[in-house]
Amino acid sequence: PKVAKGLEARDKDSAPAKETTTKLATDKDEVGKAKPHASGPLHCTGEALYVDDIPLSPSTLHAQLVLATQCDVELMSIDVAPATSIPGVEAVYTYKDLEKVGGNNVLGPITKDEVCFLPIGEKAVFVGQPIGICVADSLEVAELGAKSVAVQYGQAKGDTVVTIDHAIKTNSFYDFATELIERGDVDDVFASSETAANGEKLVTVSGMFRSGGQEHFYLETNATLVVPSESATNLTIYSSTQAPTKTQGYCASATNTPASKVVVRMKRMGGGFGGKETRSAFSACAAAVAAKISNRPVRLTLGRDVDMSITGGRHAFATTYRAAAWIDSNGVARLEALDVQLYNNGGSAFDLSGPVLCRALFHVDGCYEWPHFRAVGRVCKTAQPPHTAFRGFGGPQGIAACEHVMLHLALACDVPVDTLRRSNMYKAEQSTPFGTILGNELKWNVPKMWDDLQAELDINARRQAIDAFNSGNKWKKRGLAFVPTKFGIAFTEKSMNQGGSLVHVYTDGTVLVSHGGTEMGQGLHTKVCLAGTESNRIEINVYFKK
Repeated sequence: PKVAKGLEARDKDSAPAKETTTKLATDKDEVGKAKPHASGPLHCTGEALYVDDIPLSPSTLHAQLVLATQCDVELMSIDVAPATSIPGVEAVYTYKDLEKVGGNNVLGPITKDEVCFLPIGEKAVFVGQPIGICVADSLEVAELGAKSVAVQYGQAKGDTVVTIDHAIKTNSFYDFATELIERGDVDDVFASSETAANGEKLVTVSGMFRSGGQEHFYLETNATLVVPSESATNLTIYSSTQAPTKTQGYCASATNTPASKVVVRMKRMGGGFGGKETRSAFSACAAAVAAKISNRPVRLTLGRDVDMSITGGRHAFATTYRAAAWIDSNGVARLEALDVQLYNNGGSAFDLSGPVLCRALFHVDGCYEWPHFRAVGRVCKTAQPPHTAFRGFGGPQGIAACEHVMLHLALACDVPVDTLRRSNMYKAEQSTPFGTILGNELKWNVPKMWDDLQAELDINARRQAIDAFNSGNKWKKRGLAFVPTKFGIAFTEKSMNQGGSLVHVYTDGTVLVSHGGTEMGQGLHTKVCLAGTESNRIEINVYFKK
């Protein structure tokens, strides 16, 4: 690749490069070592191509989604004439056009409760729900055309459920996704006497913890380029997506095209963080329908404001809790019971809200042994855009709720929160409430890591210094967070726990690796090549990733 100005001379003056075809000496020469990102030079020079950078053919149409401006109301009519009368607008496609090509309008990664285009007569479930797609000779004309489509809605009936609190009040849930993890008898603990026979005192706390939503804010918004061929019987889709297989399936279904004739290409993404795991599919389907009908390439790149407002984000959670701990005569606190109810705001469609909730349930115990434990999880159905995967996938929300409870208990027990945490951590061979035994096949290193870091970082002295500073400063405050974490692997949606690769070795000695992962800046392709160097005993420079 080209390099930035000035680097050529520096390279010439540098020492000669080492021989790159030397056979590896050991089985552990490559993996774990720092290696340059395979696309690093292209990223640094700005030559790395993303979907919106792909050169377009002269016949390419630019697209813009027609979006619902109201929610919780019936879609009464769509008049595309004001848009199609604009010079440069090729067409506006809606559910009727999808139906004409025999496409399936239904979407959804787990529950098929979404549509590509909202049909007339059905209820708009969130503001920004796609109604159609406008294609034109330029992006500016497509935007104008999309805004010019005349849409009429029915009258709203009753209050629109938007928040978790409103969903709880109106019992608006995805009831099939209610989950429960339980061991022991929490009700018996809270009904017991506050003082035990051995003199220990039972301290109880209760309350609610909230964690808000979060926008993915990937640098590259959702983008799709669909190129039809062979009279639109084949579709090649360039999509910024974490899920090429899902994109292929949805687009094939929406356009009534055999999946074998739909190819999805995803070289790299400008970030994803879970936001392009499922929420990229609806825009890809809309572009595919337009390309199929027009038999012309179609590019759809969501504007930042549109992407942020309609693609969903991290789930907001509300957690109600009761917790109990025994205090002995020496002031040592021992956790006894935790009773929590987790509610997440799933939005107007189920998407991955169920698996996200389950992961939160698997992490709300934190790193601590609760002899009596009950966690109930429910997904709230609201008029927000469907919320989706986000880094941590529910784990951060569960951990944060647990740590809030620990802080509340520490204050009630009048013990340092670090002391409460350390003295109640799981020990080797103990089991979590959901049956995972720690320290058996799964090494349990958190207590030792805690002790080592507390000593190495001198946490106690730092806290004393912080307390002294805060007592002498009214407006300026300092703090220190020191929190243990355990994070489980895999997903409760079992279809997501799979992967595969296909390795081709060619007669010239080079290797092609096709795998199911997607590159979004994390260097996955580079890591795959490193793994291949160890298994095949050849240098990394003979690999190509696909």
